[in-house]
Amino acid sequence: MAGAPLHTRRPVLAGVLRQLPMTVVLLVVIAGLLAVTAGNWRAGLVLMGVGLLTAGVARMVLPVRRVGFLAVRSQTTDVVLTLGAGLVLVATALAIPSV
Repeated sequence: MAGAPLHTRRPVLAGVLRQLPMTVVLLVVIAGLLAVTAGNWRAGLVLMGVGLLTAGVARMVLPVRRVGFLAVRSQTTDVVLTLGAGLVLVATALAIPSV
């Protein structure tokens, strides 16, 4: 016989696990911001774009109960906007010629 669900036994752990995809995306974006701050703007912007692409893929493949705060609008809208923004950010950062 199975025990009580995780959200009733350990609500804090369940909340942390529920927000794990968003936490991963935020850590990647923060790493990109730190790279920009350190003076490597191109790598930082690409890293932030990869974070957005990760958010779009996570929103596309994970069920709603696992996505956490990445689910803001409908799945289609979230995926199109995050993948589009990530692609535009990466393409723009790579298209700017280095001086």
